Amino acid sequence: MKPFIEIIGLGGGDINQLPLGIYRKLTSEQKVCYVRTLDHPVIQALQKESVDFHSFDDIYEKHDHFDAVYLEIVRTLIDTASEKGNVVYAVPGHPMLAEQTVQLLIQHQNVEVEIVGGQSFLDDLFSALKIDPIEGFQFVDATSFNRRHLQYEQHLVFCQVYDAFIASEVKLTLLEDLPADYPIFLVEAVGSKEESIKELPLVELDQQMQLSNLTSVYIPPIDKEKLHHQFYRLKEVIAALRAPGGCPWDQKQTHETLKKYLIEEAYEVIEAIDNEDDEAVAEELGDVLLQIMLHSQIGEEAGFFTIDDVIYNITEKMIRRHPHVFGKLEVKDETEVIQNWEAIKKEEKREQQQTILSELNKGLPATLLAEEIQQKAAKVGFDWSEPDPIWAKVYEELEELKNAREHESFDAQEKEFGDILFAMINLGRYYKINPEIALMRTNQKFIHRFQSVEQKVKESEQAWESFTLDELDQFWEEAKRLENE
Repeated sequence: MKPFIEIIGLGGGDINQLPLGIYRKLTSEQKVCYVRTLDHPVIQALQKESVDFHSFDDIYEKHDHFDAVYLEIVRTLIDTASEKGNVVYAVPGHPMLAEQTVQLLIQHQNVEVEIVGGQSFLDDLFSALKIDPIEGFQFVDATSFNRRHLQYEQHLVFCQVYDAFIASEVKLTLLEDLPADYPIFLVEAVGSKEESIKELPLVELDQQMQLSNLTSVYIPPIDKEKLHHQFYRLKEVIAALRAPGGCPWDQKQTHETLKKYLIEEAYEVIEAIDNEDDEAVAEELGDVLLQIMLHSQIGEEAGFFTIDDVIYNITEKMIRRHPHVFGKLEVKDETEVIQNWEAIKKEEKREQQQTILSELNKGLPATLLAEEIQQKAAKVGFDWSEPDPIWAKVYEELEELKNAREHESFDAQEKEFGDILFAMINLGRYYKINPEIALMRTNQKFIHRFQSVEQKVKESEQAWESFTLDELDQFWEEAKRLENE
C-alpha cells in the first residue's frame, strides 16, 4: 500500500476564515502536522491551542533556489509517510493555488494524496481590490515567472512577494515595460483583520518594510497605448493601416511595389552601422521590420501566409541548422559550423537542386549576386587559387574596354565595363572584401570629402564656376589630409 499524505489548506487570512471541519481536524489530530512555513496567522492561533506543527522553514535557508527547497520538502514528506504510514501536510491558502510542493506530490507515483479543503484568498482579493476577474485576470508566482508571459492589459497579481529581494526582481522586470511612476498596489493579509492595501509608484516596490508570506502586488490593467514597444501592438497598427478607413498609400501597396523600399531600408541599416550610430541602427532596423510586417499583412489578407508563418519558419530553420546548439552535435570551430550549415541546407533542398547555380538569389544587388555566383562556381573548383591570374584578368578587361571605346558600340562598352566589375569582385572575393560594403564605404568617403569642398566654396563666397578644377582638387586633397589626421 502506498504511503498516504493528507494535504490541508489553511486559508489566506486568520483563524476566523478557517472552515469548521478543518479546524476540528487540526485540533483533534493526535500526530504532528507538517507545514511548509510557520509564518501564517492560522498556525500561530492553533499553536496557542496546543496543536503541534513541524515546519520546513529551515530548508529555505539551505538552498539558493526554490526548486531545490520544494524538492527537499517533498522528499521529506514522502520518506516520513513511508515510515509512519501517513502524514498531514498543511499549506497556506488553498492547496491547489500557487503551491508547487502540492503539485510535485500529486505527480509523484509512489504516494497517495488527498486534498482537504482550504479557502483561497482570491475571493477576498477580488473583493478588496473591487475587480472583476472576468475582465481578464493573471495570477503570477513572483518567485518564478517570465516577462514574456505577462499580460499587461489584464488584472495582474503577483503572489509570494515576501521579501525585498523578490520585490526587487518583480520591480526590475516590470520596469522593462512600465514607467517608474506607474501606480501599483501592495496588498497585505487580505481577508483578515490585518488586511491593508497601499498604493505606491512601481519604483518604490522594493523599499517597503512590511513584506511577508501574505503580501501580494496588484498591477492594474495598462492602456495598450503605453505598450507600443510590444510586438502585438505593431501587428495591430499595420493591420489598421491596411484596413478600410486606414492609410490610402498603405492600402495600395503590393509585394511588387514594396520591393524597392525593402532594399533601401536594408542599405540604410548598413549606413547606420558604418556611422557607428546605435540610435540610428535601432531606428533603421525598425524600418526593415516595418517592411516585413507590411509583406506579412499583405500575405495574410490574401490568405497565403501570416507573420506567424514567417516567425515559425525562421525559428524552425535556426533550430534545424544549429544541431550543435539545440541538439547533440559537437563542433570545434566556426568552420565546422559553416560546413554543417551548408550540408543541412543542401539536404533540405536536395530534391529541388538541378544545377550548381540553380539556387542563386537573383533578387540580390548585382555586386552581391556576382559574388554569390563566383562562390558557388568556386565550390566545384572553378576558381583561381592565387591572385596573379585575377589581376591579369582585370588588366585584360580594362584593355578590352579601351578597345571597345575606340571601335565598338555603347552596348559593347557596357558589356566590357560589366566584365571589369565582375573581375574586380572576383579579386575582392580573394581578399575577403565584400564588394557592396566596400563601394558603400567609398560612397560615404566621397560624400564626406565633397561636403568639405562644398564648405570651402561657400566660405569663399564665390560661385563654383569661378574655381578651376586644380583649385577644387586642392580643396579635395586638404579634406583628404584632414580625414587622415
